[in-house]
Amino acid sequence: MHDQRPLAIALMGPTASGKTALAVDWAQRLGSEVISVDSALVYRGLDIGAAKPNADELALAPHHLIDIRAPHEIYSAADFAADALTAMQKLAAQDRVPLLVGGTGLYFRALLEGLSAMPEADADVRAQIEREAGERGWLALHAELAQVDAAAALRIHANDPQRITRALEVHRLSGVPISHWQQASQRRPFPFRVLKLVLAPEDRTVLHERIARRFDAMLAAGFLDEVRALRGDPRLHPDLPAIRAVGYRQAWSHLAGEIDAATFREQAVAATRQLAKRQLTWLRGEHDARWFDPSTQRAGLERALVQFVTRR
Repeated sequence: MHDQRPLAIALMGPTASGKTALAVDWAQRLGSEVISVDSALVYRGLDIGAAKPNADELALAPHHLIDIRAPHEIYSAADFAADALTAMQKLAAQDRVPLLVGGTGLYFRALLEGLSAMPEADADVRAQIEREAGERGWLALHAELAQVDAAAALRIHANDPQRITRALEVHRLSGVPISHWQQASQRRPFPFRVLKLVLAPEDRTVLHERIARRFDAMLAAGFLDEVRALRGDPRLHPDLPAIRAVGYRQAWSHLAGEIDAATFREQAVAATRQLAKRQLTWLRGEHDARWFDPSTQRAGLERALVQFVTRR
């Protein structure tokens, strides 16, 4: 039977792979709009360092789900999934093809596959875990996680306090490992047909060079002034998700006098490369996605787009 679901396109890829430029082009051609799938772009004030689309790009292609939270506020993957689906449905009702664009794998997974109904966040439990981390260190808490949920500990890096906190929180609240909750998640039929396209240079060194050039351009554009302004907000501190974003964490440390300018740049570029590596690892698990090098395989990308939107 013919699939009657409306269409959507997911432009996925690591940071600095050229997603925004292609999305703006395609949104204009399709007469549609972009839904950002990026956990940093939701925050107001995170502009230069998050590579947020500029005013000209936003005028050409309106973007949803950027600048929707203050940087001291929490925005979960479940929040994103609900907001993104609402935006998609509004565009589909206007007979427009939503463009999902970004590199936050957890957001894509929450939207397209759904999240398991595990316990919600508990401020008291999280505060206790933070206190323990201050006393014992995150390595010790990661070791604790390995004892109660070995599968989760294998997936979660020992230097990822946000995910360690969530995994321990779920176990302490329910007595059930977070990996069990995730396995029990029921995959729901998604109400759109989605074409998944991954933009990624075939040569990893090309991506690394783009990351370094883009970061230097951010510095020239006033990235440190942007972070100085954030540091002036007494509600903000380095443990917030917004401030833990790549680049911002390192800039915060530099402006606090903890590292010099050269070390700041080196650490920020290295952290961005590590982010790209994690994104690529996640994307390789998306077995129904088609991969293209945006520099050398643009013709293939164009064919994929045309074939998808003309078979409605």
